[in-house]
Amino acid sequence: MNKVIAAVVAGVIIAICIGVGVWWYYSHSVAPAKSYASTPTGKEYLIVGTSPDFPPFEYVAKNGSIVGFDIDLIRLLAHKIGYKGIKIVSMDFDSLIPALLHGKIDVIAAGMSITPQREKVVAFTIPYWHADQAVLIRANSKWVPKSLEDLKGKTVGVETGTTGAEYIKKYASKLGINVKEYSSFVLAVQDLVNGRIDAVVLDSPVAKMFTSKYPVKIAFIIHTGEVYGFAVRKSDVKLLHALDQALKEVLNSTAYKKLVEKYFGG
Repeated sequence: MNKVIAAVVAGVIIAICIGVGVWWYYSHSVAPAKSYASTPTGKEYLIVGTSPDFPPFEYVAKNGSIVGFDIDLIRLLAHKIGYKGIKIVSMDFDSLIPALLHGKIDVIAAGMSITPQREKVVAFTIPYWHADQAVLIRANSKWVPKSLEDLKGKTVGVETGTTGAEYIKKYASKLGINVKEYSSFVLAVQDLVNGRIDAVVLDSPVAKMFTSKYPVKIAFIIHTGEVYGFAVRKSDVKLLHALDQALKEVLNSTAYKKLVEKYFGG
């Protein structure tokens, strides 16, 4: 009988030791899962909406991934304010604000100019880039306009919902400009190259990038003095504040300078 009791006691002791060992292993070897409840949106990833037809700010790489200056910058900001990373949602430019307002994305990173009209419906971060508008024509064109007046009677391509589109539309009827809208700058530039339209109006840094990829050239610059910002819902005050604080730090950092060098060559 004593041997039986001793065996039972020994078994209990062994079980306790095993249990303690397992507890010690997991409590010391396995890191607890990180909580992302403290991020501005309470989520692990920041959902970013973009329109990848705006190189070098956002475009589709050869491997099919969406890359660019805006993408790298918003990813850097997301990490700084506590997110594990970003998830990118691609769509046409004029669908971005509706998608934001309907909660499909958390922020717009799409080279979006800050305008009074847009500020009525969304909130913008502090500016992170300055730009003007440019007029693109075919590289071999003998017709080289120098002003808006020179576009009279010509067909000019623009991307729907952009500041360039709004700018040209204001003068279209007065100057006799035919405006053709596209869902993508790429489609507009391709039509320009193929002779279907006479010019394209788009942001100057993007126009410069297209001149290195297509047989097109910049005819002249329209000095609009625009600035880009990241857009969020007006109700997302916490996210806006966090992005602004992170941007203030990043804009004067080596990391930002490296991004500029990477995408614009200095």
